Amino acid sequence: MSFMELLITAIGLSMDAFAVAVCKGLSTERVKPKHYILIGLWFGGFQGLMPLIGYLLGSTFESYITPVDHWVAFVLLGIIGGNMLKEGLSKDDCDCKKEDSSFAIKTMFLMALATSIDALAVGITFALLPDVSIVTAVTSIGVITFVLSAIGLKIGNVFGTKYKSRAEITGGIILILMGTKILLEHLGVLNF
Repeated sequence: MSFMELLITAIGLSMDAFAVAVCKGLSTERVKPKHYILIGLWFGGFQGLMPLIGYLLGSTFESYITPVDHWVAFVLLGIIGGNMLKEGLSKDDCDCKKEDSSFAIKTMFLMALATSIDALAVGITFALLPDVSIVTAVTSIGVITFVLSAIGLKIGNVFGTKYKSRAEITGGIILILMGTKILLEHLGVLNF
């Protein structure tokens, strides 16, 4: 996996955190510098930790998965991307004004965990790809999510939910395309 592919995957994964950060920004009357750091650390930390856990799980069971690894990557990324598309296109957008504006540990833990579950599945996919540096992957995903979460908090505080759905749709499309690319490369249809 090239650095550019990793960067694109990291951006796709961070879109859930970005969308939640937009809601958090909307529900927080006065955003302080510490809020940017808190949301970045929680979301970036979990988005970086979960692929590592997934990678370790995937590496443990690699011998069982290797014969169908390209299909596993395609299905996992397709499901995650499809769910993000579904959420982004849903007319039942959350009313972000009703979102809990608390930055308490319990609230942030649950939000960070909820937005990083898909990163766990992507970590499993990383274990199945031969040329993925897990240190580079985890660092890139964590840093990009940190930055985009802080930006999402600001956007939500200034502009509202205008970009929430677009972020989820973009992230979904990116992950589906990455899964399709992995499958097509393995089947010999694409050679990059």
